[in-house]
Amino acid sequence: MPRFSVTYDIVTPESAEHGDVAEAGFIGEDLGLREAIDAVRSTRTSRVGGVECVEPSCSTIEDSAWITITNGMEYETGAVESRSLHLRSSVTDASRRRIARLMGVRGA
Repeated sequence: MPRFSVTYDIVTPESAEHGDVAEAGFIGEDLGLREAIDAVRSTRTSRVGGVECVEPSCSTIEDSAWITITNGMEYETGAVESRSLHLRSSVTDASRRRIARLMGVRGA
């Protein structure tokens, strides 16, 4: 059974001025699929601006190494949080398409 990792990054207005992120790291490693999808969706800012976009790392789902959910901006701080579910190379193309649909990628 494939296992998954979830990472995050937070961009603030100050870090964006320098072309960098304010904070980044791992939410979890070696997670089951359900746990990984829950982790990628439960972002710090998910209740503020909602999801801005969901996008794979590549234009073809089958070649994507990760899928990222980016939330809208926090109105109090201006911070924007993104979380990515990383797909191991052992994940089949059919499973990649299914995961992309579960994550909300359009046209997957």
